[in-house]
Amino acid sequence: MRRSRSSTATLFASTLLVLGASPGRADPTPPSPDPTLKSEGPTQPAKVDDGSYVDKDGTPTYHVTQGGKMVDWPAMSGYVRYNANCIVCHGPDGAGSTYAPSLVEALKRDDYATFVGIVAGGKKDVNSAQQLVMPAFGDNRNVMCYIDDVYVYLRARADGVIGRGRPAEHEPKSESFKKREDACMG
Repeated sequence: MRRSRSSTATLFASTLLVLGASPGRADPTPPSPDPTLKSEGPTQPAKVDDGSYVDKDGTPTYHVTQGGKMVDWPAMSGYVRYNANCIVCHGPDGAGSTYAPSLVEALKRDDYATFVGIVAGGKKDVNSAQQLVMPAFGDNRNVMCYIDDVYVYLRARADGVIGRGRPAEHEPKSESFKKREDACMG
């Protein structure tokens, strides 16, 4: 069943509201960095809200410790969701394939809003040599309910703090995360 453009937009907007995702997730004033939230890599979390981390700009980010062996729950969830929905085209670990580009490389230049916009609305790169088409996933709850998690996982991969393969250990899933997940998927 194909949804209309307006129902897709409505689902996307309601998904962002339920998740508290950016642009709605980010607080109007960026959080001040919290020195107790030290993470591996160049991106440091400034605030944690019941297991979800954001950087100084309020953008979802990772919290990776123990030399990359311990990841936050959203990064682990992002790994699982990436492998359920994105690996077919973008290859293992976001490294790309002959069919679709590396998302690890893309997140070295693209920001959160660009990433979410492409996933939700799709993208076409068509020229005489190739036709690359990313379908829109804005009405797919299995993707949009976890868009922040997939972004966090790929951001950590792009920053080189999560290696290839399944992360060794992860923080527990918070009750708040479970409630947001149930509300979005319900």
